[in-house]
Amino acid sequence: MRKTQLQLRPEEREKLTALLAKGQLSAKVFKRALALLELDRGQTLSAVAQTVGISYPTILAWRDKYVSDGVDAALFEAPRSGRPVVIDGVACARITALACSPAPPGHARWSLNLLAEKAVELASVEHLSGTHVGTLLKKTNSSPI
Repeated sequence: MRKTQLQLRPEEREKLTALLAKGQLSAKVFKRALALLELDRGQTLSAVAQTVGISYPTILAWRDKYVSDGVDAALFEAPRSGRPVVIDGVACARITALACSPAPPGHARWSLNLLAEKAVELASVEHLSGTHVGTLLKKTNSSPI
């Protein structure tokens, strides 16, 4: 198998060495820094994969990320957008206030599904399940009981 050389600039090599010596580093960043330093020392991708304990394609991806975007992009992942917030703080506060209000006529107390239906009816949110209402109330230390 041929060696895939990676040449770090001296300042990048010093930065990675300092990161490894720091001691307070996540395992993910530690493994990435170690892999880049090993590739810089002339190790093959498969040898680095065995040393670090990561699969060959992952080492290949880290190397390619370094080549295209630099050392910071190879070490740290960009923030992900994630799922958009469906219920904002105002809607959550309205649901909590609704749970603290007296139960509707014909009911002894609020159920989670009843709270969800009422929140949709009052146009606080477009759609909401009773399970999600329970999660919201649990986060605010509130209970419909």
